[in-house]
Amino acid sequence: MIRLLQPSDAEQYYALRLEALQENPEAFATSYEEVIRNKDAIKQYEKSFAQKNFYTFGAFEDEKLIGMITLLPESKEKLKHKANIFAMYVTPSFREKGIGYGLLDAAIKKARELDRIISINLTVVSINHGAKALYNKFGFQTFGLEERALKINNVYFDEEYMTLSLDKE
Repeated sequence: MIRLLQPSDAEQYYALRLEALQENPEAFATSYEEVIRNKDAIKQYEKSFAQKNFYTFGAFEDEKLIGMITLLPESKEKLKHKANIFAMYVTPSFREKGIGYGLLDAAIKKARELDRIISINLTVVSINHGAKALYNKFGFQTFGLEERALKINNVYFDEEYMTLSLDKE
């Protein structure tokens, strides 16, 4: 089951976020250590999930959160036609079962419901071939590459910038 997360899901989200940062540190700009140091992280997630114009979807298996994705529409007047996807993750034992597809589909459908959104942007680490293949299935196209975008334990990772045009389909 995929649904919008509620403030009551914040603890499960926190646990899955920590898992994501440990399992795939190269996929996120935030580090595990940064999240652990934040003593108010769960309260911040509760606040975020209660906000309008902030959409975090979760995939659940037997009431346990196993996947997540955030769609964040831009709020500045000149950017309101765009949204960004962040923090997509599916726990490893549930990958390649259509959960990532379902999460991405839910985020894109929400963007379409908002009417004003004509493009969705995201970044993906260039070595994450599975994620890139999923994004390509939905029509995302790479429009740029940032070399050495992330540095983890003295290893650099490039990130691709991808976009999906909702008004050209």
